[in-house]
Amino acid sequence: MINGSTSLIAHIGFPTHAFKSPMIYNPYFEHVGVNAVVVPMGCRPEHFPGFLKSVFTLDNIAGALITMPHKVVTAGLVDVATPTVAIAGSCNAVRRGEDGRLRGDMFDGEGFVRGVCRKGCTLDGARVLVVGCGGVGSAIAASLAAAGVAALSLFDAHTASAEGLGQRLMQHYPALQVSTGSNDPAGHDVVVNATPMGMNDGDPLPVDVARIAPDTFVGEVVMKSEMTAFLKAVQARGCRFQVGSDMLFEQIPAYLEFFGFPATTPDVLRSVAKLSY
Repeated sequence: MINGSTSLIAHIGFPTHAFKSPMIYNPYFEHVGVNAVVVPMGCRPEHFPGFLKSVFTLDNIAGALITMPHKVVTAGLVDVATPTVAIAGSCNAVRRGEDGRLRGDMFDGEGFVRGVCRKGCTLDGARVLVVGCGGVGSAIAASLAAAGVAALSLFDAHTASAEGLGQRLMQHYPALQVSTGSNDPAGHDVVVNATPMGMNDGDPLPVDVARIAPDTFVGEVVMKSEMTAFLKAVQARGCRFQVGSDMLFEQIPAYLEFFGFPATTPDVLRSVAKLSY
């Protein structure tokens, strides 16, 4: 029940049809008796900078979840950003501080890494390919570097995106081996699809699956369906994998703390979530 005391979390992106967060946060808030609600807000890119500022003029706004295609531009709109935001070049969480300034953080990478580690995949010393170097891919790469991977191969259809991410990573992690320009998955311990490929039927696969070794761990970020065509293909090769929604479940406890709500565990969130695809 939404009432006059309800705190709002704006979930801002475009389009909104693939949003999964409301199906996780809202059942959880109801389960624990927190008077808050996540509201999808479809905002086109040309309106976003003004809208973000406007939504934080509301007294009952607890924060904003930022998703595609706004994560990159948000990094330049907040007043205070974390080092993770600086490396990733993107921001997916915004709140208003007590001083009135907008504070931004990035939890995509943290959620992805927590999920991979929970599944028993060793990242320390691993060789990882990240395909897609936009907001989510850059965040995952930053968190993988923090987790101690030995080498990161970065690929993006826009070469400058991969090269720019590589330069930022090397500034903060000078011992990290960084390469760009190839999406060949051969020779990697972990392969990550951080592109939107898979959101629509008929999308091409992000890499040549025949080149992925069966002992490779594969991560997906697309959440429109649990088993994307890419995951089905790597499953057929015998690979262990992580579905896109796992990244959400793993990062939500960090989000809740950021917004000032009691934290929880991914298991509790999964037990009450009402996901549909």
